[in-house]
Amino acid sequence: MKKMFIGLSLIGLFVGCAQDNVMELEGRVAVKGSEPHTYLSIKDTKTQTSYKIHNQAKFDLTKKQNKMVKVKAVVVKEAIGPGFPAVIEVVEVQ
Repeated sequence: MKKMFIGLSLIGLFVGCAQDNVMELEGRVAVKGSEPHTYLSIKDTKTQTSYKIHNQAKFDLTKKQNKMVKVKAVVVKEAIGPGFPAVIEVVEVQ
């Protein structure tokens, strides 16, 4: 019984932490970079931070270039510095 309680507590902790990583972004979608190193990005209007979109094909975001889009996303890789923005994976397009 004690082991089961500890196991369920750990599962709840992991599920709770995973949900906290989802963030909402609203901004303009644009292609950045120069050939052959282009990528799709979104610039958040609140924080003025740009994010590289990892899975743009899943939600067909290339058709939404230069439009305001609201997405829920998870950070896959943190920003390294100028020219290397944080990489996000879009979970939902609203």
